[in-house]
Amino acid sequence: MVKPVRIRTTWFKKEGERPAEETASVLASTLWRLADKAVDNLSRADYDIVTPQRGFRILGELTCFLAHYVDRLLYGRVSDAARAEMVTATALQLAGIMEENILDFTGGQKDPEYDYKQGYIDLINTRSTDYSEFEFPPDKASYQALRFLSLQIRDVMEDSDKSWIQDQLMDIEIPEMMGATKKAMDGFFPPPATS
Repeated sequence: MVKPVRIRTTWFKKEGERPAEETASVLASTLWRLADKAVDNLSRADYDIVTPQRGFRILGELTCFLAHYVDRLLYGRVSDAARAEMVTATALQLAGIMEENILDFTGGQKDPEYDYKQGYIDLINTRSTDYSEFEFPPDKASYQALRFLSLQIRDVMEDSDKSWIQDQLMDIEIPEMMGATKKAMDGFFPPPATS
């Protein structure tokens, strides 16, 4: 049995409002760990994540989706300026985590023709535009948004996995990641009280 990812939802010391970069660092770490767990779950379910490039591509797609979900959850909880600052800071933290993990894997070898950080930022900007076209009802994503994400991942999989990966993602992995992301967001940015 796979252990659940522990997520931080509150600060131990209540010292007033935290800078966006500090909260973004915790959120980015949480999103990365959730996506990494999903990739691990896919591997355990016998999906063929053979190449590191495929693994990093899947991590990129999942974290871009979760970052967009964070943006949707922030709407109405904080000002537009604070929301933009938090989303940007989280994206930059994720780009740094992506680069750090790739460099760990390559033994510090950089690709002289490709900037890992900028490549991730380009992907997150593209996906943010893509996901803005879909509805995200309260506490979930629309079928169309989930299908779009699963198709992005399906495209990088081996032919033998393409017919099954979407079900695994849409029915199990993505809802679990979204639930954990919402829990973290509700802790840091409580939703407005409903009357």
